Amino acid sequence: MSKNYFEIIRAGINSTFQDLGRKNLYHIGIPFSGAMDNRNYLLANKLIGNDHNDPVIEFAYQGPHLKYHGDKLNIAITGDVSFKIKKGDNLTDGKCYQTFILENNDELNIISTNKSVYGYLAISGTFDLKLQWSSCSTNTRANIGSNNGAKLSDNQKINIKQINQNLSITKLNYVNTKIENIRVIKGTNFNYFSDEGKRNFFKNEFKVSKLSDRMGMRLEGQKIENIIDTNIRSEGLIKGVIQVPADGNPIIMLSDHGTIGGYPKIGVVISADYDKLVQLTPGSNVKFQEVDLNSAETLFKLYELETQNLISQI
Repeated sequence: MSKNYFEIIRAGINSTFQDLGRKNLYHIGIPFSGAMDNRNYLLANKLIGNDHNDPVIEFAYQGPHLKYHGDKLNIAITGDVSFKIKKGDNLTDGKCYQTFILENNDELNIISTNKSVYGYLAISGTFDLKLQWSSCSTNTRANIGSNNGAKLSDNQKINIKQINQNLSITKLNYVNTKIENIRVIKGTNFNYFSDEGKRNFFKNEFKVSKLSDRMGMRLEGQKIENIIDTNIRSEGLIKGVIQVPADGNPIIMLSDHGTIGGYPKIGVVISADYDKLVQLTPGSNVKFQEVDLNSAETLFKLYELETQNLISQI
């Protein structure tokens, strides 16, 4: 057994290992997976001095309650998250975007995300994980990735292969913000939908349903009318594409999406808005705004520039 490890007292909801995902495997039905909120993932690793693609623990709604055993370790949590650190009889509130040192027998209790879905825990070291196709990213529906393709579980132990010497206290002044509209470009089957259906898509609000996870986000609202065919020959899908099945309610494909599908595609969420999209909780309202491809490319460049500026501040 490793000298340094976490004991999981409570695994939390959908806690998995993630990195930047796996590339170039769509042809065998394997999606990218990887961290849902890419910016918060990158910031977590930067705060504790890791490489940008090092594995972290991603959690949804409620995170894990962990007891640490071993040498001093630096940790950082990103997102909009409430958590506490217990050192002996002392219990303190943690702050996101700030590093904390854990010592032997300290406890980290990640209580919940706040009006958001995903948070990230990074450590100043390397989890002892087996990679699959050069990635630790866990896709629980396909049983792919580290931890035998499964979520973390109660009473499990997470071994740490090595600890780096970065024990400095680092902070970043950053606040997660909401987005008023989710911007999209037209999908390949945009003309399958009636003029009224297109107006409904862009002018009305949709509600995020409870039937949402890392694979996809189902929306509820005024139906989007299809005037040609509600089913098409299965085609390749990408992250962020918006399919409309026969019931007229859109489904947005997320990081663990299937790689082919037979529902017409009305639009695609631009990459610059994806991080904020995935943080929308069930019951949140979504409104779509159309942009063209050139605008989408410019917005992504601005998103990347802003992310790099934040990283450079650490």
